[in-house]
Amino acid sequence: MKINKIIYWASTVIFAGMMLMSSVMYLTKSQQLVEGFKLMGYPLFMLDILGVAKLLGAIALVQPKFKTLKEWAYAGFTINMIGAIWSHVVLGHPFISPLLFLALLAVSYLFYHRALFTKADLRPAL
Repeated sequence: MKINKIIYWASTVIFAGMMLMSSVMYLTKSQQLVEGFKLMGYPLFMLDILGVAKLLGAIALVQPKFKTLKEWAYAGFTINMIGAIWSHVVLGHPFISPLLFLALLAVSYLFYHRALFTKADLRPAL
């Protein structure tokens, strides 16, 4: 159904766009992120690792060809968001932002599979 594709693409583009902006902040070592990482006790080289991972993951989510790569990107972002939520909870910081990103990612994933299932249903039987 067309609505599945619309919801999939809308949620995916919004999520990927946010992760691209996040990637830029990580790779340019935004002062706020540096302070946050120091407060949490994480090494600053993680900014580079996460920045590159978010950049590549966002690209993987919007590309239509490599389905396995897209599944790995969904898994990586899920782990990243759960880690971000956990880090914020442990420190007593607000965790609504990574929770909303995780929810948006879940919507994207759900409607990605609904769109695939619908496409498979429309194929003629052999």
